[in-house]
Amino acid sequence: MKRTEILDILFSAHTHSVRDVLWGNVPFTKPMKSILEVKAFEKLSRIKQNGPTYHIYPGAVHTRASHSIGVYALSREILIALSRKNDELPFTREGIWSFLIASLLHDIGHFPYAHSLKDIAVKEHEEIAYEIINSDDELKNAIENVGGNAMKTALIIASKRQTDDTEVSIYRKILSGTLDPDKLDYLSRDAYFAGVPYGIQNTDYIISSLDLRGTTLVLEEEASLSLEHILFSKYMMYKSIYWHKGTRAATSMIKKAICHAIADGIISIEDLYKKDDEEFLSLAKEHSSYPPFHLIIDAEHGKMLERKASIPLDKLPFLSSECQDLTKRLSIERMLWEFLKKRGETLDEFDVVIDIPEPIRFENDMLLLRKDGKIEKANESESIFSGETGKSFSRALRKFSVYAPSETSEENILSAVAFLEEDLWKRKTTGR
Repeated sequence: MKRTEILDILFSAHTHSVRDVLWGNVPFTKPMKSILEVKAFEKLSRIKQNGPTYHIYPGAVHTRASHSIGVYALSREILIALSRKNDELPFTREGIWSFLIASLLHDIGHFPYAHSLKDIAVKEHEEIAYEIINSDDELKNAIENVGGNAMKTALIIASKRQTDDTEVSIYRKILSGTLDPDKLDYLSRDAYFAGVPYGIQNTDYIISSLDLRGTTLVLEEEASLSLEHILFSKYMMYKSIYWHKGTRAATSMIKKAICHAIADGIISIEDLYKKDDEEFLSLAKEHSSYPPFHLIIDAEHGKMLERKASIPLDKLPFLSSECQDLTKRLSIERMLWEFLKKRGETLDEFDVVIDIPEPIRFENDMLLLRKDGKIEKANESESIFSGETGKSFSRALRKFSVYAPSETSEENILSAVAFLEEDLWKRKTTGR
């Protein structure tokens, strides 16, 4: 498709706008704006982007809906930037609209309470989005009215699904990668509402430095420092906000309660899908007599357990490995509680909570467009986030943590952890 045709799609018939706190007036066609009113999207206005983080950073009450509008705005800017650099691109009218719609809908399968339920679910939120798009007639009709294709839209979001569509593959690279509109928006948006400086990006410059060579998305070499800044910002945001000890306390408390409830048949995994924050909390209140659910109610009211231990995963190889299985983690939490009881601690059996954050990537795998026209990966001398150095940032953040009531002795917690690690080591090495 020629540049003039692409720009005509991106600039014509925009009769509506939505005012965004970060990106100003975001233009919409009338059919595109109607997607904001579809129930599947409207639900996102009742899911906080950062879940329980607002208990620590009170301003962080922004929603998945505002983030999604931001991702759509930046996706459109990326297409404009690419079009201005190329006389022709391997795009179609239907593909462009499908991509812009996918940018707007990329989070419609997201769980409530941020990532509290991510480890528990058997489906990723992208896969749930794929199912919603292909089963929701209201949404499918809205996509077709815009000029998009529901299946293409779903495939752009669910990037792990097989596709032979080259255009879909290009849009996936734009929407999900080291440098993508999702990351560019959430880092800046989350930092803005939390009131911290770490996540703010030079977004206009980064987008203007992107290019498409064939089907490969590249970044001009001069902008490599901005890419480093994005990855470092991501590290700082995880360290200070996403994995703040208060946020992790709430996340792990909710996760423990849900794991118990599923194991005991109180709820099913399917009960967690397609819910907003209020619907999820109503589920907990509906079963308020179920003892572990006091953890969810406490987290909602900001009554967090305290972090009593935080140990690098490589210092506890056996416990860390065993606790990756959430069912086994429940058993180990009970063993910790029993150990603490013997030491004279008086606490509820559900008030000892282990937290291990999910793996997170900081590696820089973006391709750079050199001044001589060659396309290459950034090497170790250019990027501190390349290779093993990039992986070390993740290792530095991920800790084996134990949360318990404030009056619980840290010394007793550390003794219990050391005892269980040694016990597991003996079992593994002796085969008992």
